Amino acid sequence: MLRLDHVSKSFGLGAFGSRSFLAVDDVSLRVAPGEVVSLIGESGSGKSTIGKMILRLLPVSSGSITFQGEDVSTHTGKALKAYYRRVQGVFQDPFSSYNPIFTVDHALDLVRREYLGDLSGQEWRRRLTSVLETVSINAGEVLGKYPHQLSGGQLQRLLIARALMLDLRFLVADEIISMLDASTRIDVLNLLGDLKTRGLGILFITHDLSLGNYISDRTVILRHGAVVEMGATGLVFGNPCHPYTRALLSAVPQLHARWGAAPEQQAPPVPGGSAPGRQAPGTPGATTTAVPPAGLVATVERSRTAPGRRAALVEIEDDHFVAPTGNG
Repeated sequence: MLRLDHVSKSFGLGAFGSRSFLAVDDVSLRVAPGEVVSLIGESGSGKSTIGKMILRLLPVSSGSITFQGEDVSTHTGKALKAYYRRVQGVFQDPFSSYNPIFTVDHALDLVRREYLGDLSGQEWRRRLTSVLETVSINAGEVLGKYPHQLSGGQLQRLLIARALMLDLRFLVADEIISMLDASTRIDVLNLLGDLKTRGLGILFITHDLSLGNYISDRTVILRHGAVVEMGATGLVFGNPCHPYTRALLSAVPQLHARWGAAPEQQAPPVPGGSAPGRQAPGTPGATTTAVPPAGLVATVERSRTAPGRRAALVEIEDDHFVAPTGNG
């Protein structure tokens, strides 16, 4: 469905852009229909930058992003509008997505005006009611209300509903529950799970490992803009092999252990360039034609200031890839 191939993004620094900062470093991944892939990393790791490039809010510096076989970077005009019919994003702060001087209906009416103008009033109301029921919202409780009259969870679900009004195939969910309280988070997570069963592909961007573990089929760990570990979620969390992944997991507070008292989880070392196992296919130096089940492939490099030749991820067990530690 959606595929990133060797995607990098650099930003100019200084008054005249004489220096550059590599925010995303040669990332490749795929998301299949009906699959949730969690993109996990600390703040500043490049997660949201990847989401914005998928949504065409930022241009790609190098590499390609394809959706259903089409390079999205070339889309303009009608082609770009057709892309947005199938690919949408929901972001962290639901309140910033609404104009406070309008009722929330305005955000939904924009979709009708831009994409569904051929629907009659009765057809629109029927479609709107159906979609609101999908996200567990009673139309009578939210329509006609201003953003400040609704909770963050209601506003976030309305944004998901707005995306579902279109012919949605892929959703970028960028930290969509980080501003919600605990009781509301599970409702939104379960909604995403329900959408997955309907065939929707979802890139779930988060810094919260527990949320990624709860909802995702596959996990990609990002550090300094590059992938350091990836694979089936059960393998990445059950047998973390990169030092950075283990550091993230060890930082999660435990109910019956003092902070920092939990022993570090042991895992097989992955020395730079000499780890046993197969290299991820599709990368320089790959020695196997085997393809991971979901086709996830990524590479990393040491420098964040200039792209160059990267070391291939190593498959340390079936469907579990790790970057050589000298490169992560």
